[in-house]
Amino acid sequence: MESSRADHQAQAQDLLASLLPDTGKSIRLGFTGTPGVGKSTFIEAFGLSLIKQGYRVAVLAVDPSSTRTGGSILGDKTRMELLSKDPGAFIRPTPSGGTLGGVARRTREAMLLCEAAGYDVILVETVGVGQSEIAVADMVDMFLLMLSPGGGDELQGIKRGIMELADLVIVNKADGDLEKSAIRAAADYKSALHLMRPKTSCWTANVVLASALKGRGLEEIWQQVQNFQQAMTDSGELDKLRREQAKSWMWAEIQDRLKDHFQNSHRDKLRAMETAVRDGRITPAAAARDLLKDMTGE
Repeated sequence: MESSRADHQAQAQDLLASLLPDTGKSIRLGFTGTPGVGKSTFIEAFGLSLIKQGYRVAVLAVDPSSTRTGGSILGDKTRMELLSKDPGAFIRPTPSGGTLGGVARRTREAMLLCEAAGYDVILVETVGVGQSEIAVADMVDMFLLMLSPGGGDELQGIKRGIMELADLVIVNKADGDLEKSAIRAAADYKSALHLMRPKTSCWTANVVLASALKGRGLEEIWQQVQNFQQAMTDSGELDKLRREQAKSWMWAEIQDRLKDHFQNSHRDKLRAMETAVRDGRITPAAAARDLLKDMTGE
């Protein structure tokens, strides 16, 4: 599914088409958060807690790719050592490959394959919070934002758009010396959420304290997830959300395929234009317009 070869992609889409009737029955959760907030540690503890309750859990963890070498560490199986050994879990670390939005290009397809394979809960972990870390919200049912006990200082450093998209805010590391700071931070985040318009009329985002190391808050967070799914299902919003996401997926595919086709069919002229732009002989906008004339004929 993740191969860029045309023949592999044709086989992958045939496979996906045959599996579609077996998808859509899982709970899809997206996790993002600031660096060092402990996403992987939390997801491991959360995943193990769900497995103990009889659920099968799939984790799609996206690692950032180097803009210089294209390489990626893919260390999530190391960071989630216990979960990766559990037969009730599947962990797939994937390089972002330069894709914006904190997810890999084929994360959607991987999610559907995991659903068809019988996993009850799909956890998508993004590369981290930032201006473009919102693509995951367009492919999951519930978007969970993880924050550390930084309170107002951290709130100033993140984008308002992330807070507006969050269905649940988790203040992690609420233990030991940080517990009081976490309580104050949770109050700050609750105040911030009250100033924002809810995404849907059936659900208001909440703030929950958690400690992945102590196992604190895991049951409450899962209850919040179940309450969210029930509210979204009963109101018809979940079906509406997934239909809109399917449409967005189609447009994302169109953009990706147009870009691939353009790069492959205009390789020589692209290189010449890149050199001209670097040398200052033509503006980037003029170069783009000239290149697009070959494809559009306008």
